[in-house]
Amino acid sequence: MIAVFCKDSERKVVAEFFELFKTPWEFYEDDQAYDVVVATKPGLPPVTAGLLILCGSFVTESDQQLPRPRSLRAGVPVVFRGNRIPLLHEVLCFEPGNCRVVCSTGAGELAGVQCTGNDRTIVRLGYNLFTEIESLLRDGQPLEHAVTPTIELHIAMLRQLILDAGIPVLEIAPSPFGYDFSVCLTHDIDFVGIRRHLLDHTMWGFLLRATLGSVIRLARGTLSFNQFLQSWKAALSLPLVYLGLVPDFWMRFDWFMKVEKGLSPTYFFIPFKRRAGQKLNMANASRRASAYDISDIPELASQLLQHGCELGVHGIDAWHDVKCAREERKRLAAVTGPVEVGIRMHWLVQDKRTCKVLDEAGYDFDSTAGYNESPGYKCGTTQVFKPLNVDHLLELPLHIQDGALFFSKRMGLAESQAWELCKSLIENARRFGGVLTLLWHDRSPGPERFWGDFYMRLVADLKKLKVWFARGSEAVGWFRRRREITFERAQALDGSSRFKLSGIGRRVNPPFKVRIYSPAVSDSDFPQRKADPAITELAWDGDTEIELGTDRPATAEASMGVLAISTCE
Repeated sequence: MIAVFCKDSERKVVAEFFELFKTPWEFYEDDQAYDVVVATKPGLPPVTAGLLILCGSFVTESDQQLPRPRSLRAGVPVVFRGNRIPLLHEVLCFEPGNCRVVCSTGAGELAGVQCTGNDRTIVRLGYNLFTEIESLLRDGQPLEHAVTPTIELHIAMLRQLILDAGIPVLEIAPSPFGYDFSVCLTHDIDFVGIRRHLLDHTMWGFLLRATLGSVIRLARGTLSFNQFLQSWKAALSLPLVYLGLVPDFWMRFDWFMKVEKGLSPTYFFIPFKRRAGQKLNMANASRRASAYDISDIPELASQLLQHGCELGVHGIDAWHDVKCAREERKRLAAVTGPVEVGIRMHWLVQDKRTCKVLDEAGYDFDSTAGYNESPGYKCGTTQVFKPLNVDHLLELPLHIQDGALFFSKRMGLAESQAWELCKSLIENARRFGGVLTLLWHDRSPGPERFWGDFYMRLVADLKKLKVWFARGSEAVGWFRRRREITFERAQALDGSSRFKLSGIGRRVNPPFKVRIYSPAVSDSDFPQRKADPAITELAWDGDTEIELGTDRPATAEASMGVLAISTCE
């Protein structure tokens, strides 16, 4: 059991952190025994825990027993086991001493040390873990750290410190049993065909890019000759498209339904046309207005629903006004019927109050937390999380967007570069679990973008992996049920300590993944050699109660050392 000794102002972010690192924990109480105590403020009473982790840039009395503090640093990362973890706040650095180095800054200064003695391990970290988490969840991380899953690295570091102290770790993994991670395929529907755009900036912009722009791209080698011909063909056929004599080359919904057959995509539709939105402080804000809305396309909406797709709101003014947010939700419900409604704001417009506004308006989830400029982790996590200022709403983070990869005014990557970047995010998802959320706009497969082949390849590669393709509401619902799981102390008849995982009263499909790490035993001949922890995984449907305990110590022959399981009637 982990105990947290913190300020009252930190309790909310601590609670959310341990929804992401789903492991037994509680706020510190004097009369309880703990395996691990994490303290982020001075004044901790004497504790007998096997591991004490002191976090913060303040100087404590305990620092007299550790290497002396040297200096404060701001804007530096910490490096732990080869992982570079960005920090948003100050870190206290220490003088070299006899303690083992836990982590250092990029410049080599000691940001964390570990001392062992008297049957206890003390780890001193020079930064406040929960202050970092709060800033990430509340404000997000700077663009320069976009591709770093910072929260997941913090979790991995804490887990490893516990295992290094010889303490097993029980957690509910952030991916279902049998899968490495989940995938949500999503689409922001900004345009429904080019036929709705006559003599406006959208039409003129397309013609410029399809003609002169295609010549420039062909010369630069970023457009194939076949794509060059398709661009000019589309441009020349535009009058026939307006007359209804040839198909609209921006209407690619049949293409998406074929590529994503059986993969449960989510489409976000504009609720009101010809509304750019209010309170916009950005260039070309008038271009945010759409030429269609959800009420114009009931047949298309019905077709998508019949193919197993999910529809959500592509919000206009919902980001800042509860009344507008409710109107936009009702506009979608008038077409789809009552559903658990998700939303993603058009152009990813938001401020610090947006999640609170959406929560009050009755939305189930939001998927606006992402970058327009880059793929990555706006809030530092692969997981669905709960914003700190809401009661019900959960956030489905956005990770990979077509426009961020390929637009010339954003990253403007070649496909080979984009592929390597996407592969790194996929590998992070395999390592940490959670959800990988993709956004491909509906006109992207057609001329003049031609981003369809890349998307087909990306989806095909994901299908080869152990992933759960889920609608946005399904992924969010799975994480919501994971949040309902509680850990209770239980005492076995033989006096050993166990944890009872309380069921949520209904079966979950796919089931939860109960993961147990047992500290690896060092080789007596090579004590400096670090072995990997032994890991076991169990499927649990959440409909029952189970007990898990540590019945025997780890040994070289039985390194798991954990696993007494009983089903509670």
